[in-house]
Amino acid sequence: MADEGSDLQALVECMDFAAIKHRDQRRKNPNKTPYINHPIGVARILAKEAGVSDLKILQAALLHDTVEDTDTTFEEIEEHFGKDVRQIVAEVTDDKSLPKMERKRLQIEHAPHISHEAKLVKLADKLYNLRDLKEIAPEGWTPERIQDYFLWAAKVIKGLRGVNKVMEEALDEISLQKVYWQNHSRSDEIHCI
Repeated sequence: MADEGSDLQALVECMDFAAIKHRDQRRKNPNKTPYINHPIGVARILAKEAGVSDLKILQAALLHDTVEDTDTTFEEIEEHFGKDVRQIVAEVTDDKSLPKMERKRLQIEHAPHISHEAKLVKLADKLYNLRDLKEIAPEGWTPERIQDYFLWAAKVIKGLRGVNKVMEEALDEISLQKVYWQNHSRSDEIHCI
């Protein structure tokens, strides 16, 4: 079993790898936040809020968008971080060759069937994104588009239930706050959160 020092080194190496891969990317918010803040934030949610200390899950959180959004390959992830990390990243990666609406539909369909580890990463990713949307909208996003994202995310989250009570409660709270804040009255959508 690896010691704490080597785990910390491996985590920092992974963070460096992700930072290099995302170095030229920015979030779509008005502040153009460096994109790397997102995967670091997802890993932070897992470690600090959800109590996850498994190195492979934290590494997968840092790498969860690299294949989808950079020139990184699954083979490269396996070479640097091992087969288990590659598998978790693969489970949370959308196939960008598919149309956007199909990718969104598949996230809902696949959520209940991914591994426990991938569900943790996916929950933290959704929590980060929903918190971000609540604070500041990406440029060009209307209130309706934000609301649609919250409703779609609720459907994905429904398939991820049962893996981490802390994150699930945080997602419930932020989703309901957003629904009520928008003064949305479609109660059937609220119940799927």
